[in-house]
Amino acid sequence: MDGLVTFVKLPPVRLGTPIDWTADPHGNRSWSLHLHTLRWMGRLVAAYERTGDRACLDRAGAITDDWIRANPRGGPGVSPWAWAEHAVALRSPALVCLSEHVQTRELWDSLAEHGEVLADPALYREGHNHGLDQDIALLVVGCRLGRARWRDLAVRRMTASTELAVDAQGVLHEQAPRYGLYVHRRLGVALRAIRESGAEVPQRLLERRRALESYIAHATQPDGHLVPIGDSPADARADGFAHEGPAVRVFDGGYVFGRTAWDDPAASYYSIRFGPGRRLHGHEDHLGVTYYSHGRRILVEAGFHSYERTGYVDWTRTPEAHNVPVPTSGTFRPGTATRLLHSSVGASGQAYELADDAYGVRRTRRVTVNHDPATMAVHDTVSSGTLRSLWHFDPALKVVSRRPGAVVLAGPDGFHVTVLQFPGEGLAVRPALISTGYLRTAEAVTVLSPEAPSVLTVIVPGSTSILL
Repeated sequence: MDGLVTFVKLPPVRLGTPIDWTADPHGNRSWSLHLHTLRWMGRLVAAYERTGDRACLDRAGAITDDWIRANPRGGPGVSPWAWAEHAVALRSPALVCLSEHVQTRELWDSLAEHGEVLADPALYREGHNHGLDQDIALLVVGCRLGRARWRDLAVRRMTASTELAVDAQGVLHEQAPRYGLYVHRRLGVALRAIRESGAEVPQRLLERRRALESYIAHATQPDGHLVPIGDSPADARADGFAHEGPAVRVFDGGYVFGRTAWDDPAASYYSIRFGPGRRLHGHEDHLGVTYYSHGRRILVEAGFHSYERTGYVDWTRTPEAHNVPVPTSGTFRPGTATRLLHSSVGASGQAYELADDAYGVRRTRRVTVNHDPATMAVHDTVSSGTLRSLWHFDPALKVVSRRPGAVVLAGPDGFHVTVLQFPGEGLAVRPALISTGYLRTAEAVTVLSPEAPSVLTVIVPGSTSILL
């Protein structure tokens, strides 16, 4: 009501009157997008519906009128975010909510224009979470304006697009578990909108949403947070997903998720990446592993920082920001696929073998995970030349002891992790910035193996006896 808004956890901004729709006070792309979604205006409509306070509705109408006048599509000086496809998709439902109570020519003409943009196949993001938001928006705009062809188009597109985005096992091809959670939630909104529209809910849509639940459950660490793979913030949670079935599962879309038990915060947990080359919200993380044990994160990745275009954000997507083997010769070829050659899953341990030629030479990784006692052993080889393997540790772990081929890290509570490498001569320890959440970082320890044709790394959580 006072023109004060807070987007993406950045400091509050007072918009002023009239609103400057080109404002970018934080130099943040996400903030600029959220300004133009007008979802914050929609909260005023919700407040009016809840309380009956007419001032809230009048304020919502004034904000919308100002936006319509100031942002003609294709007009000079209009922010590029005003008619960006995702802004249109997220703004349209807010305008539909307002139109329940405000029936001005300007608002209804704007709704029709939004529908035309949403229906334009040239602007549609098929197989993408933005496309799902476009479908939801087209459906509700079509219902509001009585255009059944828009509603039916939205349902058809949504079904086909979801089958492209989510495979039969539930893996989202955007390559980030956090986006699996987003798509699951938005599909819930979509299903409700379809039912309320009077259309029949496609069974295929229901099946893919149910499959997605399994992927999300397996991608959730014992502490309740999603494993920070791809553009998945390290602090993102996924609560309440059913987890029937085995504790270890290989997803053909490029993931191994394993744990010793469900519903136990102290369980061991690991992830391994392979499969199709990087796309959308994925990182160059193939052959990468994460590891969680004794109720603690041990091996982590640089993770997701933001959508800003900075050198650091670019680095978080590179192989070096992940726990991978990096050949010392050859040129990295982005988007290279990785094959899972072998897997052996037992109750007390599992073993996997993966390979690719992302650097023009064959690099092979063999991962063995044992659970009693908890250990992870990783053997990296390269067909010619040498490699170095990188290991990024949770920021809570600091180096307390070193000797050739071995490092001991400890947390503030005295919990220890031992790292052994063979060969040991040349092992290095260096700092790295790890993303702990949106726009947040912390300094962490990275262990860099010696340069060799073959490197064996053993991670032993909860023990230092091997160094004594």
